[in-house]
Amino acid sequence: MKKVSRRGFMKNTSLAAAAVAVPLPNEGGKKKNIFVHHVFFWLKNPGSEADKNKLVEGLETLVKIPGVRLAHIGTPASTHRSVIERSYAISWLLFFDTLEAEEVYQKHPDHLKFVEQYAHLWEKVIVYDSEGKKR
Repeated sequence: MKKVSRRGFMKNTSLAAAAVAVPLPNEGGKKKNIFVHHVFFWLKNPGSEADKNKLVEGLETLVKIPGVRLAHIGTPASTHRSVIERSYAISWLLFFDTLEAEEVYQKHPDHLKFVEQYAHLWEKVIVYDSEGKKR
């Protein structure tokens, strides 16, 4: 059996669960493309509720960018199994129809402004992108 790192396991299971669990329209019974963009933020001041709230405020401005099908802002759940990563402060999960739609999001002025105005809050960011068909 192939040994899987904790990071690899987290990446595979969280993305797979999200892609399966989120209902997106399935037109005419055809499998629809889906692109998942999942961002995890670690704050410079992890104990600061003001910094968390400020980051969430900034993320909420990105929901209206064209092409965003579904957005979710989260914090670590109160689950405590050995495979669960809980050291991040904020999770930002986005669904797009295509990679091209996600690329439009990345270059959108609101996204660029968000990075400029809020990057001072985070110490580390990890992004997991995946694409496939809605099942």
